[in-house]
Amino acid sequence: MKKLTIIAFLIISTIATWAQRTYDADFTQIKVTKGSETMVEKAGHLVFDGAENLVMTYSQPEGESFIIEGNLVKINMDGKNVVLNADKLKSVGSQRATLLNCMAGNWEQAAIDNDAETTIIEEDGNRTIFIDARGAKKTVKGGYITVTVTYRIADGALLTMILEQKNGVINTYEMIYN
Repeated sequence: MKKLTIIAFLIISTIATWAQRTYDADFTQIKVTKGSETMVEKAGHLVFDGAENLVMTYSQPEGESFIIEGNLVKINMDGKNVVLNADKLKSVGSQRATLLNCMAGNWEQAAIDNDAETTIIEEDGNRTIFIDARGAKKTVKGGYITVTVTYRIADGALLTMILEQKNGVINTYEMIYN
């Protein structure tokens, strides 16, 4: 009976590792626009509740923010404040869902939502998932065509996330844990 209990515990522990995660971490962001090849570097702090609330407060440049509160996406960037309803705008809803699912370790749902193919590579204690929607029949306008997420296998922590939009903008986020 002890062996069965230990095996069940290990299976549940492994599943829990990839269940919803909460984050309170610093991050860096590099934004590249294809074609113009302009690169913008940013940094800040993020708090994610594991479900539908994400707050990214930028220290570089100071005062900028990106906030998801339920179905609302609040953006304060480049001197512009915008509040978008993800339920009313299909592209915002798609991006919101993909971002939250990848943050929570639910990359399978992100792949399903984007009609995407996935490739998984495990090396050096990390699991990298490539989500490729370039061949999708129904990629949402303004949505992501590729997403690459890397998680630490030991605890499921998100290490990097690369989001490529159809418009050629690529954002690379790297989490910094203290």
